[in-house]
Amino acid sequence: MNVQFKKGVLELCVLVLTSQKDRYGYELVEQISHKFAIAEGTIYPLLRRLAAEGLFSTYLSESGEGPPRKYYKITDEGRRVMSGMIEEWNAFAIGVQEIIKGGSD
Repeated sequence: MNVQFKKGVLELCVLVLTSQKDRYGYELVEQISHKFAIAEGTIYPLLRRLAAEGLFSTYLSESGEGPPRKYYKITDEGRRVMSGMIEEWNAFAIGVQEIIKGGSD
């Protein structure tokens, strides 16, 4: 998949997955990797930026598998931004589908 295209939807995927439950970085990598390939290193800068923008809060939780994990919890502002992004994505996807369908007629 085109890298620029993937970067454009990665933020939306992270927001949606985190809105379902609090998650830690590697868990997000695993969840997204089930749908398309991403490098683990792409998630952490994105998480830091979203937290700095106030879309996530963070907390540490003990792990039975090593050091404490940093969890990301979506904020009310994060939910608001996510809703707007979902609306934009849906309109974009419909437009692309219409172009694809029109191009194959």
